[in-house]
Amino acid sequence: MRPSPTQQYSMKCLSVAQPFADLIISGRKTIELRTWNTNFRGEFLIHAPLKVRSEDCARLGITKELPTGAVIGKAILYGVRRYESAAELDGDRDLHHAAIKLDGRTVYGFLLRSPVALAEQVPYKGMLGLFEATLGSGAGSAGSST
Repeated sequence: MRPSPTQQYSMKCLSVAQPFADLIISGRKTIELRTWNTNFRGEFLIHAPLKVRSEDCARLGITKELPTGAVIGKAILYGVRRYESAAELDGDRDLHHAAIKLDGRTVYGFLLRSPVALAEQVPYKGMLGLFEATLGSGAGSAGSST
């Protein structure tokens, strides 16, 4: 059962910089890279923070105006891939679209599927990490981080 727009409900949420949040929602990005791991598995909300990474937009040929400062959709996190070499990271570039280097660190790829855009974007203040977001009934302030 889906909550009605007038009911409050909470879900895990992840802030993902634009243009990457939009690429996830469109299904073009199926791996989200992070420097930290998570045991969380399941459906979560995708928040687009205020900052747009213009250099990544230019590199990826994205010229449209992107939503910011809002929860824009949701997806399912079903696994995590650990990247320890540049070859591994480069091998999945078409799935994560990032232009990062490992520089001796381990990077984790959150494996995503079933992205869905929200019918209406919900203005919301993001947080670091996976955080609890409360939506509905005009809720829009950040919840607790985990």
